[in-house]
Amino acid sequence: MQRTLMMSMIALSMGGMSVAAQAQTQQQKEIEQLRQEVQALRGLIEQQKVQNAQTATAIANVQRTAAAPVANPVLKTAKGAEFNLYGNVRLDASYQVEGGAKDMPYNQINGVPLEGNKEQSDRLRSTLSATRLGLDFKSPVGEQDVKGKLEVDFLGGANLDNLRIRHAYLNYGNWLIGQTWSNFAIPDYMPETIDALAYVGGAVKRTPQVRYTTKFSPQTNLVVAAEDPKDSSINQRLPALTARLNHQFADNLNVSVRAMGHEKRINSEEEMAWGVGVGAKYDVVPGTTLKADYYHVKGDSSFVSFTNKGVAVTNLDDKGAITATSAIAAQSEFDSIMVGITQKFGDKVHGTLGYGYMSFDKDPNYIAATKDTTTINKDLWQAWANVFYSPRKPLSFGLEYVYGEREAFGEAANGSKTGEDNRINAVAIYNF
Repeated sequence: MQRTLMMSMIALSMGGMSVAAQAQTQQQKEIEQLRQEVQALRGLIEQQKVQNAQTATAIANVQRTAAAPVANPVLKTAKGAEFNLYGNVRLDASYQVEGGAKDMPYNQINGVPLEGNKEQSDRLRSTLSATRLGLDFKSPVGEQDVKGKLEVDFLGGANLDNLRIRHAYLNYGNWLIGQTWSNFAIPDYMPETIDALAYVGGAVKRTPQVRYTTKFSPQTNLVVAAEDPKDSSINQRLPALTARLNHQFADNLNVSVRAMGHEKRINSEEEMAWGVGVGAKYDVVPGTTLKADYYHVKGDSSFVSFTNKGVAVTNLDDKGAITATSAIAAQSEFDSIMVGITQKFGDKVHGTLGYGYMSFDKDPNYIAATKDTTTINKDLWQAWANVFYSPRKPLSFGLEYVYGEREAFGEAANGSKTGEDNRINAVAIYNF
């Protein structure tokens, strides 16, 4: 019995030891599992740190890139003025079915021969005279910059083949001094043309002027100017005064109302010339733009293109120059309008359809004071269609067809009063 009791105690002891061993083994497994989980968590934390560092580096690179835009190529003079050089090389060509006698591929609708009077037919003309070179510059003066432009081309002289100044002016604050587009006869509302001289109803006038701009609001401003219109038909002693009110009615509609007044003087005789103009630009939908420009002018031919002389003068000499007995006989008066629509056909192609019309009042005194009444016009009109193609940014090619007529106040010897302008124009431009 004692032996049996002893064996039982030994068995119990060994069972307890076995249970304790199992418990210790289970505890070691749990510890090892916990260690592995901690190690995995530490690896995840380290990985997240690396990703955060990479993200921060990428963000910093993006921010640095955005904060440092690519600088435009700017040249500096010895005195610190900065300027940019720009321009183009331009080839114009025209096949003239019927048209004017001047040897140039540009508009001369107001002087085309009357039918049956030595019309210029089937002529090819070309030129690079519209090639342009310009400088935009600025220089700090006090708290503001003086900005300016100097631009030339080769459309000067009687035959339009000499170097001439297009723009040469300075801007300081609200003031402009120099030569640029007239404040009255601006090209902003003309439909696009290939012809460098534009068509009936348009104006490409640049004048020496002093101009001041006042802003009433971000949408409205008033521009007033004293201009020298370079009117060679009169003895000029005072500048022309012009005013232009611009207003943006919406993001897609801009309107300009303009006025002009100028003294016309022959010897001691004076008459006041005046004019008004209204222009509008309307983006119908993205890629489709309507433009229109209207003028009513009396007594002036120096601002709007292709007009009769503003004043008819009596007692001129044999060369048409003013003499001591010259006087103003009458003033010309006309209305003109130009309208057109431009359509984009993608990024590389766009085209324009346009129409221009000009009508002159029939003043008997004006007609009687003109020796050759076939040289003064009763009506002018032109219609055109063009397309431009830009395969790559510096290059542009254009093709245009234009047809127009003039009706003179006087008849030619054969009884004709109508002349015709019928041309195909082409242009190739490289901009730099």
